[in-house]
Amino acid sequence: MLSRFLLFLLIGFSLCNTSYTQTTVKWMSLEEAVEKSKTEKRKIFIDIYTDWCGWCKVMDRETFQNPCIANYLNRNYYPVKFNAEQKKDIVFKGTVYSYIKSGSSGYHSLAAAIMRGKLSYPTSVFLDENLNLIQPLDGYLNIKDFEKIMVYFAQDRYRDTPWPKYERTFVSPVNCK
Repeated sequence: MLSRFLLFLLIGFSLCNTSYTQTTVKWMSLEEAVEKSKTEKRKIFIDIYTDWCGWCKVMDRETFQNPCIANYLNRNYYPVKFNAEQKKDIVFKGTVYSYIKSGSSGYHSLAAAIMRGKLSYPTSVFLDENLNLIQPLDGYLNIKDFEKIMVYFAQDRYRDTPWPKYERTFVSPVNCK
């Protein structure tokens, strides 16, 4: 009897631990996010990266692997992973965007468009429910800073509260660490 109890206890602890460690961002393509937004309106978050970008890898490992960040992104956004150097054509809002060769490498014209021409990696891009650009933010964002920003846009605080005031009075609804 005691051995069965211990077995159930062990299984219970492993299930709790598994659900915590498997909380990851459910990345999708931009096309998938746009398609999903047709049936359930939600903002879109786009992580623009390149394969060679060191700070992109750090942000993936430190910020996006945080279960709190992952849960909030999954619940409030359609999270998109977008390689700024991909070569596949993408149709977005009726326009075809393509890869543009530049020197020995190149960039995707959609990345340039939603980054407002500033090709800097990583860049975090926020789109509203109607696929309109809210804001691109270039550079690495740690957990604390990213949490403030993702909540600011998700809760539409950007519409009525200037960032300095919001940042001063920010109280985390999710408390990411």
